[in-house]
Amino acid sequence: MGCRDHIGHKCKHLSILVGQTIGQTLDTMDLTPVQSRVLNYLVRYHGQQICQRDVEDFFSLSHPTVSGILSRLEEKSYIVFQEDPADRRRKRIGVTEKAMESFEKTTAAIEQVEAKLVAGFTTQEQELLRALLDRAICNLGGEPGKYPKKEEDKS
Repeated sequence: MGCRDHIGHKCKHLSILVGQTIGQTLDTMDLTPVQSRVLNYLVRYHGQQICQRDVEDFFSLSHPTVSGILSRLEEKSYIVFQEDPADRRRKRIGVTEKAMESFEKTTAAIEQVEAKLVAGFTTQEQELLRALLDRAICNLGGEPGKYPKKEEDKS
């Protein structure tokens, strides 16, 4: 079996294709993939008291990495920092209308890519694919839906 037939290679190939397709939408909004993931997290939890530490913990990223991501999102007017009345040392992260609009666009782009990805698959095949991918993630010590501890993304 050639290396291109390995499952890991095929997963990486698929990841690159998905990233490139969604990246076209992100480029129009001046967002990197990691900025988009963080922004989508912030929008999903909008209304809760989210601070930088929550982002660090959720994505398993270091303080300096998250500081850079949030700083750039603030520069691009996607987020605002608000003082926490209960603890002045802590700053809450708020999302702007621009962030809400980008969330809608990225969600639509992801749904379109997902539809293309599974075109021609039956519902059972789609469920099986998800289950097999989750099992493969677990086999490598990961947890489905949770980012690994190793920092790979750069802001």
